[in-house]
Amino acid sequence: MIVFDLKCACGLEFEGWFGDRADFERQQADGLVRCPGCGGVEVRKILSPVAYNRCAGSTATGSGSGHPEGGSGQPAEAELAAALRMVQEFVRRNFEDVGAKLAETSLRMRYGLEEPRNIRGFASEEEKKMLREEGGELLTIPMPREDEAN
Repeated sequence: MIVFDLKCACGLEFEGWFGDRADFERQQADGLVRCPGCGGVEVRKILSPVAYNRCAGSTATGSGSGHPEGGSGQPAEAELAAALRMVQEFVRRNFEDVGAKLAETSLRMRYGLEEPRNIRGFASEEEKKMLREEGGELLTIPMPREDEAN
């Protein structure tokens, strides 16, 4: 089972539960994914907020409660920094760096002019806005410069 955050053309955001990604795509193609507010079928997936939880019983912060907080109620900074480094390394190894051509490449893939693939790069605020208006999804992850990563 997978949960997607969805957004209708009317602006309403809601959740949808599906067997898997293919199930979502099939239902959307069949016009079965509908907005609970207006009943419209112009629904698209949007980025979901990411939750970070330590494993139950972890004592890295001394709480042992399984929550990402220490005794002060603040997130364990070292754990969050380590998680960010893991994400950054995954992106660096598994996403093609297209640099300043992120918006252009994203649109070319969206409209079938290039094969879809994992890409990373950077875009101006204007380009990010344009991509969102075109229905594109962006996830901003702070990445160290290459000389800092080594």
